[in-house]
Amino acid sequence: MNRIGFIAGAVLLALALLSSMLFVVDQRQFGVVYSLGQIKEVISEPGLNFKLPPPFQNVAYLDKRLLTLDSADTSPVLTAEKQPVVIDWFVRWRISDPQAYIRNFGSEEGTGASRLSGVVRNAFNQEINKRTVRELLATKREALMAGVKTEVIEQLGGNRPWGIEVVDVRITRVDYTEAITESVYRRMEAERKRVANELRSTGAAEGEKIRADAERQREK
Repeated sequence: MNRIGFIAGAVLLALALLSSMLFVVDQRQFGVVYSLGQIKEVISEPGLNFKLPPPFQNVAYLDKRLLTLDSADTSPVLTAEKQPVVIDWFVRWRISDPQAYIRNFGSEEGTGASRLSGVVRNAFNQEINKRTVRELLATKREALMAGVKTEVIEQLGGNRPWGIEVVDVRITRVDYTEAITESVYRRMEAERKRVANELRSTGAAEGEKIRADAERQREK
């Protein structure tokens, strides 16, 4: 009986040991194997894998999918005219280099996302500081978003690359105070009327010239 119990215990121990040495990486993940705090292997292909049992080796997982980061800070940003606006934006990003990412942020995805949010926010501040409210109201947001993306990519790829790829940066909303919006629209409307009046004046002058030419032709 004791022998049977010993064998059963040994089998259970062997199964537990084997279980601690096996791990599965699915297609949505990176599997990162650690040994004494050092990265030993990064597994990007899905499947069953082996490692040494803890504490000799441990495994952490990082999401390899395309992720979305939304703006969380609603503090106003000043335009070139020192007018406050509130920008809502989102970023599409992914972990492109797990080792670089872990060196910077550890295995917590939220840490990297939080740092990225700060970089994007600062880039938006710089770009908006250079533009007027009228430019933000007009169709120039593509240039703004492209400028933000370029600035963010430069910061992520500095002397210590973050291991993050920024795929897209988009503005979802630009919020102004009502007084600012009305003032800008009044200026835009006045500009449109001025251009229309100039065109009408030019057209009237051309019409008079044509009529005068026609009169001279008849007199001949």
